[in-house]
Amino acid sequence: MIRKIIKIDSDKCNGCGSCASACHEGAIEMVNGKAILARESYCDGLGDCLPECPTGAISFEEREAPAYDEAAVLASKQKKAQEHTHTHACPGSRMRQMQWDESACSADAGEFPSQLRQWPCQIKLLPVNAPYFAGADLLIAADCTAFAYANIHAAYMKGKITLIGCPKLDAVDYSEKLTAILRQNDVRSVTVLRMEVPCCGGLAMAAQKAAQDSGKALPFQVVTISIDGTILDA
Repeated sequence: MIRKIIKIDSDKCNGCGSCASACHEGAIEMVNGKAILARESYCDGLGDCLPECPTGAISFEEREAPAYDEAAVLASKQKKAQEHTHTHACPGSRMRQMQWDESACSADAGEFPSQLRQWPCQIKLLPVNAPYFAGADLLIAADCTAFAYANIHAAYMKGKITLIGCPKLDAVDYSEKLTAILRQNDVRSVTVLRMEVPCCGGLAMAAQKAAQDSGKALPFQVVTISIDGTILDA
């Protein structure tokens, strides 16, 4: 059928994500740092997203498109609401910011304080906007680095907000979420701690892409750890 539907100019899109947030039907998604009309049947053609676009990348057009599927939109909204409730009801996903009393630990007794300053720390579970991101130095670390490199807390985690992940096990592209974190918060620097194995390169590439797409000139460093726990480059 011929009907009114939104059109997104990818050249004008700056990847801010405002339109995706404004689209209550879930028709718009952010892919590789750009907004796209992912589900034409979810677009009602009313244009709630138009006034939210700061670059004028969204307009109306009349063209052949599937009919607006209100039932599918309502089902999708219900599913997202259930997922949101489940996620926030889980104690393991509840946001916390920690302040450790380092004087309570004794180095002579072999006790060293944890340098983890926030929870959660898994990239998939982290909220995009959190108070601990303000003025933070980020450590984006591969899961295995904590086990391979014994001094990770004192050498790399101290004074930083730690984000961990494994692109091979999670099978996701972290770049979109990392871009949102860098773009929406006053982050000071990014350090990536990866293993020497090839699959770990996905974490470094996602972080590099996020730093570029954020539009900010941030100090950026990649450190590679060998499987025997030595630093190969820094």
